[in-house]
Amino acid sequence: MNVTHWPLYGLRLRTPRLELRLPSTEELDALAQLSLAGVHDPGTMPFAVPWTDLPPAERARSVMQFHWRAMGNWTPEDWDLQLCVFVDGAVVGTQGVGGRNFAILKEVHTGSWLGRDHQGQGIGTEMRAAVLDLAFAGLNAESAVTAAMADNAASNAVSRKLGYQPAGLARTRVRDALGYEQRFTMDRERWAERRPVPVEIAGLALCLPLFGL
Repeated sequence: MNVTHWPLYGLRLRTPRLELRLPSTEELDALAQLSLAGVHDPGTMPFAVPWTDLPPAERARSVMQFHWRAMGNWTPEDWDLQLCVFVDGAVVGTQGVGGRNFAILKEVHTGSWLGRDHQGQGIGTEMRAAVLDLAFAGLNAESAVTAAMADNAASNAVSRKLGYQPAGLARTRVRDALGYEQRFTMDRERWAERRPVPVEIAGLALCLPLFGL
């Protein structure tokens, strides 16, 4: 997709197995459809915002609206890049990376989910590595932070595997109960030492003003 006034549509992140990019409307609809098959065991809630508890049709619409809001609310001072993750051309999940006052703070935050059929294959590690490389190698970030529920073993395992350091627990509401988020942080030097997969970044130069750079 070639969009002159929204060059983020030309941004591509590629790893040995994955391509990450903004989706077309049809691809975003495919992501919404993927959410209907489930993202996690319904007996647990791995997200601080329990969006997967919505009835199926509302859940699918919420996925699309979330991505549209991220683009609609974008400013160079407060941006949230929500990329679809593709394997062999098929949508398997979504990976986000965002920053507030990034030009000054040089810090990003991340969040993601995968369809259940695509979990447990290392895709979550590879797609997070892609946006971390965008942040550190492409945007010259100094720090990356992330958080997951303390009992979300899969997400926390990805953070540890990539080299994040634990940064304490935070109290949060999960459904109608008290929960705890495990926070993690990664600095530029630690990422440079690890970089578990090669990442190709294409189309970034035209996007830099949108990131406040």
